[in-house]
Amino acid sequence: MTVHALLPADVASRPTGGNRWDLRVCDELVRAGVRVQRHELSGDWPAGGADVLAAACGALPDGATVLADGLLGCAHPAVWRRHADRLRAIMIVHLPLALETGTPSAAELDERERDSLAAVDAVIATSPTAAAELARRHGLDPGRIVIAVPGTDPAPPTVPEPAGGRLLCVAAITSRKGIDRLVEALGELADLTWTCTLVGPRDREPALQDRLDARIAELGLDRRMIFRGPLTGDDLAAAYAAADLLVLPSLHETYGMVITEALARAIPVISTAAGTRDALGTTPDGPPGALVDADELSTALRRWLTDPGLRARWRRRAEHRRAGLTDWQRTAEPVLRLVGGSS
Repeated sequence: MTVHALLPADVASRPTGGNRWDLRVCDELVRAGVRVQRHELSGDWPAGGADVLAAACGALPDGATVLADGLLGCAHPAVWRRHADRLRAIMIVHLPLALETGTPSAAELDERERDSLAAVDAVIATSPTAAAELARRHGLDPGRIVIAVPGTDPAPPTVPEPAGGRLLCVAAITSRKGIDRLVEALGELADLTWTCTLVGPRDREPALQDRLDARIAELGLDRRMIFRGPLTGDDLAAAYAAADLLVLPSLHETYGMVITEALARAIPVISTAAGTRDALGTTPDGPPGALVDADELSTALRRWLTDPGLRARWRRRAEHRRAGLTDWQRTAEPVLRLVGGSS
């Protein structure tokens, strides 16, 4: 059988969680014997690009199974309605469009996404929390939503430094990722010993980056907060290997793949986004870190940096959680069933 995957043109070059999920699931479908034809589409996603999406769908044969990334598909309900009788369309929603950075009004995007999801045959969400949010936000029948939690690759556990002062944040420098509140939280910890390495693209919101640079300098943190830009492969692995704690200060997440990437290395996590609860998980002894409100971030970081017993407990829990993480083959299994392959 053949699956037509409609993906953003930068799916292989832009290291986002959604892009990595798309590529890894496509690879796993191929390993399972499915022929996957990737259509990498350039457009002003998510709000623009309707003509590009319409042309791509129009060129597909009758009866084709389509797996569409929601970033390019969720804002164009007219396209899906036009082809509803001849294509079997499945939408992957990594994040509701209204929560994406740099998009039009939330109300407009919610309406367009709601109509698009009503017009396709099935919806894929990347966590139970994300599925519940889609059902709540758009009134979707939960039975139409398939959950495919992101996998992780095996990685050696990090050797921690006793003081735990090597902080890591893997996130694009955008408003949604909450880097500004991380800066403020760390500004309250100048009396402690730490460094924070930030991994992620800096060009998404130039004005924000300029404000952050000025604020970091004002707080005297310019030698303690190190921006590395986007990293992949061995360079990203090296950044994790040199970390004691992952900090994810996001406003919104539907999973948080960087959390499980950290836990795969037995690195504890502090996160501020409720949607990361599934990724953080728990153990019989408690969670391998903390999920806190934004105004508690500085306090949580201070506890980590000043309490050796807390650091030891979180590290033990992270080691336990590491052993139970899913792999990408298991991620792809519900998708494989959905497209009609074996499971």
